Amino acid sequence: MTAAIIAMFVTLMLMLLMGYPVAFTLGAVALLFGSIFLDLNFFNLLPLQIWGTMNNFTLLAVPLFIFMGVTLDKSGLAEDLLETMGLLFGKMRGGLAVSVVVVGALLAATTGIVGATVVTMGIIALPTMLKRHYSPLLATGTIAASGTLGQIIPPSIILILLGDVMGVPVGRLFVGAVVPGTILILLFLLYILGMAWINPGIAPALKNNASEHLFKKVIFTLLPPLLLIISVLGSIFAGIASPTESAAVGALGAMILSAAHKQLTMDRLKAAMELTVRLTSMVFMILIGAIAFGLVFRGMGGDTLVREVMTNIPGGVWGFMFASMLLIFVLGFFLDFLQICFIVVPIIAPIANLLGIDLLWLAVLIGLNLQTSFLTPPFGFSLFYLKAVAPPEIRIQDIYRGIIPFVMIQILTLILLLLFPKLVTWLPDLMDRMNGL
Repeated sequence: MTAAIIAMFVTLMLMLLMGYPVAFTLGAVALLFGSIFLDLNFFNLLPLQIWGTMNNFTLLAVPLFIFMGVTLDKSGLAEDLLETMGLLFGKMRGGLAVSVVVVGALLAATTGIVGATVVTMGIIALPTMLKRHYSPLLATGTIAASGTLGQIIPPSIILILLGDVMGVPVGRLFVGAVVPGTILILLFLLYILGMAWINPGIAPALKNNASEHLFKKVIFTLLPPLLLIISVLGSIFAGIASPTESAAVGALGAMILSAAHKQLTMDRLKAAMELTVRLTSMVFMILIGAIAFGLVFRGMGGDTLVREVMTNIPGGVWGFMFASMLLIFVLGFFLDFLQICFIVVPIIAPIANLLGIDLLWLAVLIGLNLQTSFLTPPFGFSLFYLKAVAPPEIRIQDIYRGIIPFVMIQILTLILLLLFPKLVTWLPDLMDRMNGL
């Protein structure tokens, strides 16, 4: 049976790399190997597992947060933030790049849609940075990396899915991701400012950047998204609302912000709803396929095989953690974050639990690791999004070279979290004590 289990996993990987749809590939491989090596009656368990997953109240936050992000993406929020932050930081060396990171962090905490963030900043910020004689490598790397911050900064869709797959409360997971996300943002900023100080020519300061109403513009541009962030995340952190309830507040807040920007037309609202349905359907179809694959995989004894291999890795817990992080990082070169979340994470999470590893810590580590999958060639989606909207003189090689330092920064942050687990667990534990838990 060991050979059949390996053949099943290899078949899945080959079909995914050949470009077949993820959800149908997972289901087809499960049906093929399950019908050959297991009794067809075994699949009677599948509807029960799917029904149990679909009844999960926490997963209702997925379409609500997607709707919140899509609505805000169409509201003009990103354009206003980029313009205002450019005025605020432009006079300093590397100021435009700093603005992109700050706006990327704010958009991550509101929209959280990587593709929309990268495309928007690529269209608006990249031509300005190039016109101001920024290094193409620094400009493209900053935009691509900042656009992925929505993967680790709450409210992140991947954190919701990881929480469901791993059995970690999503509220605690959001709180646990705050410090790592902040560290990552600060390291991005330190790198940019350091490079601008060492070589001013790659990130020059702007001239004639004054604005008579700058303070008023900053207040009125920053205040609405900050209020939305506080209402959504603050209600979760304070224990007032569940992630699903706060997602509903966020969806309503997004509509209010969009209306304030005079962008809440019936056509835009309809388009946002249709895109939300498509994205949500994609996520849940992949989830159903992953449930089928996992059922057959476990039925054939795959979980036992993986447990034996992973628990016998030299180094005990640290050996397991290193092997798991390396596996996810390497798979990120070829698979997207949803595939890894639904295929690999359900296999390693029970083993981590068996070894006594804090699943909250592991989930945040996996979320940060999955973020790099958007930046690593050949299938890094952020790279493709940026190339699609970049000026003709920007080559894909420039984007590949530009993201290398930012991938290194993400690996450095991952190592820091591995060495100091309290960076993840301290804030959730503090919030629990404050809430009397």
